Amino acid sequence: MLSRLGALLQQAVETREPSVDLLEAFTEHWKGITGYYLEATDESVPARQTDIPWRLKQMLDILVHEEKQRPAGEAGPCLEYLLQHKVLETLSTLGKAEYPPGMRQQVLLFFTRVLGQVQHPLLHYLNVHRPVQKLLQLSSDRLGCGTEKEEVQFAAVLCAKIKQDPTLLAYILEGKSILNGRRAPELPASPVEERAEHPMGTTTGSPAAESSPPRRDSNLVTSLLGLCKSQKKRVALKARENLLLLVGLAQEAAAARLVRSSALCPLLTEHLCDLYSAVPPGTDPADVLATGRASWRSQGDSAGDGVFPGKESLDAFLGWLDYLDELVMGAHPVVADAIAEAVDEKFFQGVLQPRLLQIRSELTVLSTTAMLTGTVRQIHAPPLLHRLVLFLLGPDWHPETPGDTPHPLRTQLIDRCNHLSDEISLASLQLFEELLQKPHEHVARSLVLRNLETRGYLQRGPPAPEERGPPEADPDEDGLDLEEDPYFTDGFPDAGFGMVKKSPSGKGHVSEVVSSFLCLVPEEAKTSSCMEEGGYDTYVHDALGMVQACRASAAPWGWPLSPRPLDTCHPEVTFYEGHFLKVLFDRMTRILDQPYSLNLQVTSVLSRLAALPHPHLHEYLLDPYLNLAPGCRSLFSVLVRVMGDLMQRLQRVPQFRAKLLLVRRQLLGLVPGEQMDHTMLFKGVVVLEEFCKELAAIALVKGPPEGPP
Repeated sequence: MLSRLGALLQQAVETREPSVDLLEAFTEHWKGITGYYLEATDESVPARQTDIPWRLKQMLDILVHEEKQRPAGEAGPCLEYLLQHKVLETLSTLGKAEYPPGMRQQVLLFFTRVLGQVQHPLLHYLNVHRPVQKLLQLSSDRLGCGTEKEEVQFAAVLCAKIKQDPTLLAYILEGKSILNGRRAPELPASPVEERAEHPMGTTTGSPAAESSPPRRDSNLVTSLLGLCKSQKKRVALKARENLLLLVGLAQEAAAARLVRSSALCPLLTEHLCDLYSAVPPGTDPADVLATGRASWRSQGDSAGDGVFPGKESLDAFLGWLDYLDELVMGAHPVVADAIAEAVDEKFFQGVLQPRLLQIRSELTVLSTTAMLTGTVRQIHAPPLLHRLVLFLLGPDWHPETPGDTPHPLRTQLIDRCNHLSDEISLASLQLFEELLQKPHEHVARSLVLRNLETRGYLQRGPPAPEERGPPEADPDEDGLDLEEDPYFTDGFPDAGFGMVKKSPSGKGHVSEVVSSFLCLVPEEAKTSSCMEEGGYDTYVHDALGMVQACRASAAPWGWPLSPRPLDTCHPEVTFYEGHFLKVLFDRMTRILDQPYSLNLQVTSVLSRLAALPHPHLHEYLLDPYLNLAPGCRSLFSVLVRVMGDLMQRLQRVPQFRAKLLLVRRQLLGLVPGEQMDHTMLFKGVVVLEEFCKELAAIALVKGPPEGPP
């Protein structure tokens, strides 16, 4: 019995004595730090040359060691001393005073290590989260003062703690007291804090008090956003990564508090607007478009590649936009919607819209359009993309009527695709091609599908039982019957493309459709077979990639597999192809008289539309055998008229084929470029041949639309 009692006494001694020793050592080190301020005489000595860093390190080691010796969740005497004697409060004031020089760095390191290494929950305590707020306020107020590395490490620890327990966000953002749920008032400063505020005996002798608690607009969010702008790449990168962590909180209440109780959304958007405005207005639009999609993680890595005036500012804007996009993508839906709304209001409507609607000069229009295209290319996050699409195109889904302009910006942007300036037309078409690649149904719906819903382009009267009539002839083309022109029919199937037998499904066979497009260009105007180029398989390969990408994007939209039955289609007004298709078709009719680059862009946009997996688009753009309603045109009928124009011109140009072959070699870089008559015409013919091959390849890859006609 006595031996057992002795063992218990020995165990008690072994348990208590280290605690007593640890507390004594802890208080001794703390008194050593506070004593420095009562005894120091030289205020210029840096903190790192004093014993303060060593003593802080000893205090940290004691806290960590003590915690390991005690049961989980139980606070030891040293930790209780730290909390009860407001050690962190005092240290935060010493850091604010920056005395001795470099003290703020030492305080940040101590806070970071205590919060990171001590497992006991601390941030709920008033005497912990209040000094934490004070340090965060200092970080917001003193950017670029040499402690950014320590500041971002401090913020990272806080974000990690909040990620583990989202309820902590309330204490970090608002200083919420666990006693009454309200923001706690500041208490009078201790004598050491008073000494730190007025070093070297300059105090008035009366107890000093903090003038006000930390500002609500200076907190973890403002600190992180400030550090995101750091010129030190690693600091900025770490700050952005931790802000991503913060906005991704899974708890809805915490997400709502982050939006409501911080300036997160305004600050993010304000910086975006500032960076956009910082891009020099003289930046070459071609350089903007050639920049490609930026990545905020690798920003600055290729600073020496493709240097041009304004590149640094452009990279900064696109990099921040890419960061906002990822922020919205990974944020809680409450936060994501709030950020997207702020970007829409402040950037899209507040900055972009006035510039897009102004017509001050061609250079301004070109520059603004190129920047908008870069913006569209950068955005992928659904909430942000949705706002962008509605901003550009408006919300309307009902069929258009000629001259209707419910959304002025949409009208202006489409009109510019048919601008007197070829450069503006080209830039505007590039914008729409970029927009059509976005995974958002409203783009296709607003630009084209809304006008094809009732299939009003089809003749409602019954066609011949076994054949479809040719496309409508244009009554204004001097009575020329293109289908009877001997030059026009040259190279077409013997059966004639105007009278093709219908397949059992009611459509021409896919092979017949493909042949119709491939044979549109007369043999005299074909040159690709004379060049050492990739064959038709290359077009099929490219079409397959584009069609597959379009199908993947459209998969969630629930588009039908077959056209809407005609007996359920009741057009209320005469068919109108819509503003966008009208501009594209009008451009196609002038393909023989337009610059080469502009023609390439027009056909590129039409190819992308044809690749979309909607049966009405497939029918309207890729079916050569449509029985069109009077006054209506399709893509194939437009091409037919262009070929008729080409056949007439072909007869008027001497040595047409030889010159055409020379121009094609020039385009391929096989021979030096030489200026000659009708160069634009020859280049237009080259584009026509390539475009017909593209359409044939797309039709082949997509196959016939399913279901009844």
